[in-house]
Amino acid sequence: MAVTNYAAMAKRYAEQVVAGEILACRWVQLACQRQLNDLTRFKGKSSPYHFNPKLTDRDGRGFHPADNLCAFIERLPHVKGPLAGEPISLEPWQVFILSTVFGWVKDDGKRRFRRSYIEVPRGNAKSTLSSAVALYMLAADREGGAEVYSLATTRDQARIVFGDAQTMARRSPGFRSRFSVNVGAHNMNVLSSGSKFEALSAEGSTLDGLNIHFGCVDELHAHKTRTVYDVVETGTGKRDNSLLWVITTAGSNRSGICYEVRTFVSKLLDGVFEDDSQFGIIYGLDDGDDWTSENALIKANPNWGISVRSEVLGPLQAKAMQLPSAVNNFKTKHLNEWVNADTAWMDMRAWDSCGDSTLDIGAFTGQPCWIGLDLASKTDIAALVLVFPHPEVADAYVVFGKYYLPEDTVAAAGNSQYDGWMRTGRLTVTPGNVIDFGWIEADLLELASRFEVQAVAFDPFQATQLSTRMLAEGLPMIEVRPTVLNFSEPMKTLEALVLQKKLTHDGDPVLTWMASNVVAHLDVKDNIYPRKERAENKIDGIVALIMALSRAIKPGENVVLGSDYELMLL
Repeated sequence: MAVTNYAAMAKRYAEQVVAGEILACRWVQLACQRQLNDLTRFKGKSSPYHFNPKLTDRDGRGFHPADNLCAFIERLPHVKGPLAGEPISLEPWQVFILSTVFGWVKDDGKRRFRRSYIEVPRGNAKSTLSSAVALYMLAADREGGAEVYSLATTRDQARIVFGDAQTMARRSPGFRSRFSVNVGAHNMNVLSSGSKFEALSAEGSTLDGLNIHFGCVDELHAHKTRTVYDVVETGTGKRDNSLLWVITTAGSNRSGICYEVRTFVSKLLDGVFEDDSQFGIIYGLDDGDDWTSENALIKANPNWGISVRSEVLGPLQAKAMQLPSAVNNFKTKHLNEWVNADTAWMDMRAWDSCGDSTLDIGAFTGQPCWIGLDLASKTDIAALVLVFPHPEVADAYVVFGKYYLPEDTVAAAGNSQYDGWMRTGRLTVTPGNVIDFGWIEADLLELASRFEVQAVAFDPFQATQLSTRMLAEGLPMIEVRPTVLNFSEPMKTLEALVLQKKLTHDGDPVLTWMASNVVAHLDVKDNIYPRKERAENKIDGIVALIMALSRAIKPGENVVLGSDYELMLL
């Protein structure tokens, strides 16, 4: 019987992706290129890492870690679908992931990668792969007293991976016999090594104090808090050969822990960050790809033609093309595109393409600008957004934002990105439990000394005293009530500017997050105004931007101060 060279198969896959022979998005190409670079970079006895070397177990038997894992998995059966009962046959993309994560080891044989993030659309056999890896980590990874967990926020979600692994084990008498595995209703264990495998959830379980060898977090995008991820990350830190395994589809919460990890991984693949202990790969589309094409389906779904088939996805794609309400769900589940609301307003790919990280507000000193000001007191973010005419493009604008929150809100909020924004200077945190407007007033005066402020457009709610003081200081304060009549045209203008690439921002992550949170409500007269679906989905910066644009696009016209159509920022 021929022995499969899994390491060679993985390398071939990476080479084909990089060469364009296999259709894949930029993040997959970068993950493959990273592996190829590492194979060149880490060579020789002095290298800190070695790829798939021959190791020796406690009984003196030699093995290659990547090949050993893949061969192990291919002896397990499928448990769902038309292939149920048949041995698993790993696809090249799966071999690439498994070989990379498990093949790199240090001089002592311990794994290089301690954390793995895999993002792939629904239907690409995520649970099957995770279940098989979990069984390996339970029984075949040579770890005494291994604690293996499938973790999620709910019991049902946590049991998906465990349940598949349970069925695999029950249908594999050779596996149970070889490794002395007992399969129970709620756990699996190996008596000889004291190892166990359980499903745990934040729902009714005490997760603190775990000593985790393998922690599988399935569908991280569904986690509303970072509790489970942080528990696993802490728990795996107690062992020197542990692995945090995250496998998920895209989601809709850009302020959550999943998007935080995804952002880190994307920056790692882009070369912005360095972390030899983190593996990551993200399947999806590239900017400008036509999501209505079959090529989009092939590109985003690595198991195309295997577990993902055209006769299933084609009709769903056609439905999304006809029903706007189905578009975002299809893009998220089957093309792995992050959205923030079922009826999201902004095309976030277009928004991201308007970013220019080289922008410096100092270059606009002495230039005219309009300021939008949306105030808050406790839980909402106070936003101050500046709009400048583009120095080179007619009828185009450049925007910069400043944001404010009280320190008590930052400490209590579930938004895992507040701390990072604060450290990078994107978010100003004022003492206490309410925003100190004195900080905003000081910033307004400082900005007025540097730029030719044409108008400060503000929502009168909570702004009476501030506006009075700023008027006394000579600032041109203009009241703009958040009504349909005041917001509709500048909101439409903002959308058009983004689509035409006539609005430029500096990559502001706060404003980007807020843009992704906006839901556009259309009335019977085709007027639009912004809303948010959930309280935690802040949109204050976009509201401030719309107000500033209302003055920039029609600076000489009067503002409608009242309307029967009051905007409710729910």
